[in-house]
Amino acid sequence: MSLLLQTAIFGVICLASYQIGQFFRRVKLPTITGYLFAGALAGPFVLEMLPESSTSDLRFVDEISLAVIALVAGSELLISQLRPRFRAIGATVGSILVLGYLVLALAIYFLAPFIPFTADFVTGPRLALALLGAAVLLALSPPSTIAVIKEVEARGRFTRTVLGVTVLMDVAIIVLFAAMTSVASPLLEGGSLDLSFLGLLAIDLFSALAIGLLMGLSIMALLATRAHVALKTLVIFALGFGVYELADLIRRSSVDRFGFEIYIEPLLISLIAGLFVVNYTRHREQFDKLLHDVSPFVYVAFFTITGISLKLDLLASVLPFAIALFAVRAIGIALGANLGGRLAGESRRDRRVSWMAYITQAGIALGLAREVAVQFPGLGDAFATLIISVVVINEIAGPLFLKSALRRVGESHEKGERHADDGRVMVFGIESQTLELAAALRSEGRPVTLISVGPDPKPIGELDADWSHIEELDDASLSQTLTEDVSAVVTVLPDDTDNERVLRYSAQEADIERLVVRPSAASENGRYETYGALVVHPTTAIVSLLMQSVLSPDATSLLLHHDRGREMLQIEVTNQDLDGLSVRDVSLPSGVLLMEVRRDNTVLLVDGQTRLRTGDQITLIADIEAEAEARLLLSN
Repeated sequence: MSLLLQTAIFGVICLASYQIGQFFRRVKLPTITGYLFAGALAGPFVLEMLPESSTSDLRFVDEISLAVIALVAGSELLISQLRPRFRAIGATVGSILVLGYLVLALAIYFLAPFIPFTADFVTGPRLALALLGAAVLLALSPPSTIAVIKEVEARGRFTRTVLGVTVLMDVAIIVLFAAMTSVASPLLEGGSLDLSFLGLLAIDLFSALAIGLLMGLSIMALLATRAHVALKTLVIFALGFGVYELADLIRRSSVDRFGFEIYIEPLLISLIAGLFVVNYTRHREQFDKLLHDVSPFVYVAFFTITGISLKLDLLASVLPFAIALFAVRAIGIALGANLGGRLAGESRRDRRVSWMAYITQAGIALGLAREVAVQFPGLGDAFATLIISVVVINEIAGPLFLKSALRRVGESHEKGERHADDGRVMVFGIESQTLELAAALRSEGRPVTLISVGPDPKPIGELDADWSHIEELDDASLSQTLTEDVSAVVTVLPDDTDNERVLRYSAQEADIERLVVRPSAASENGRYETYGALVVHPTTAIVSLLMQSVLSPDATSLLLHHDRGREMLQIEVTNQDLDGLSVRDVSLPSGVLLMEVRRDNTVLLVDGQTRLRTGDQITLIADIEAEAEARLLLSN
């Protein structure tokens, strides 16, 4: 079968794989599990749509996909945002690397005599298997972790630590893998191990750094052009493929010319390039958007071809060992995460559940397993099948563990839950407009209570809303009404003296900042300025809206919520890790535009040099799909 025909058939399989992945998502299973299933179904052991040799023939798909996955991992390493949590992140990464690696390596070494394809291994190959297997199995999954965090709208110190550890662990694992391949090579090939491999490792890592920077500079130059985004994407694909070809060329040439092998890890090169672009160029937003748009297609292709490469005839025989390694990996991670939390001074609550956040596994681990299969034919596809079996278990169980951990530490904000920053809205005055206001706020997930004032309470049968009654408007009744969970007050009472009494108590006694009043008479507008209330008078408000509709129709459409694809939001900055950061150093999601910052009753227009402070009230415009991510980033 020609390469062109195999590529065409693979494209058709990917289309089906995407649909199967969406079905898995609907039944609450990870989409990549669906892609793996589709690939295995189409592969040489079931439907035989592609021959067994196709995985080597379509190696270029693997290489391009892995390069993009590594670029995505590097793009998540925004140094300015990780800096405040460096101690916790560093301690956790170091502890998991030491304890987790030791536990996994010992387990693999002693399990090797019982695994069918390693039963006849002598000490050297068994040790190589343990060193390589432990390095691969410790890899985490930034894409899966980020997907779960976005799904439950998690935010807080624990969440930021989890993100940092997940991404930096993959950096450390790629470096560790490069070191272990240098050690494993003589063990598998029967050569002697001496300390000269340390010099080769230094050459490998330095070369990866240099080539990664060159790749980053190339991407920077590409993004600075006015070329179409499709052309930029193709060039980035070509760069990723070229990195693998260059690594292979250097590997072959070094043996021929110098008598020893120099292998520069392509994943590390791509990760360094991604890190460079997002931290040291002005093209971060464009780069993030390009990767965001292309990564779904990359994941489909990569996980599908990984499924095709699965040795289903070996899967049943290695499954018990995969389950055992899953349990050992969880134990090693738990020991490391707990020790890291202790060293960093994390709370006991966080230490108890932190291990649950690091079970998820996917792209990098699968990529490294495939690298082992290519570099070490003695281990080959059997090794990859064992590792993939463990990864599939982790990919199914990992998101469930992560969700549970985020819920236990109180940083999960799933749909249907009340957000910590979305307190109750108290509306004084019950009439047709306030009933519609209450319905609109409830549709946005905000709890609302309507308050009737006067001698005659509203009959309960007339209201489809939470409501209560105050017979006499005084401090005692207001103190019972304006409880700690109230974050905003709207008053539309017919008596302006009553409106002022509500605003005075809300501002001076209850310390509520968001106050809105509809006065009975336009002449009364000035009396509310003392309390910092937003005055909405029917006549002047309508005139202003009509005028803005003429002068700025698009802005008015946003304000009136006519544009269902975008929202205008005001969010308080409570993420302490952003305190003092300039706007250009904040990794805002694509589709978010900061408009102004209110600080200490002063409005600041935003540019890249504006430094954020906790307590700032930020007004922004966000695409609907970017709104949750913006809240997650800015608020705590």
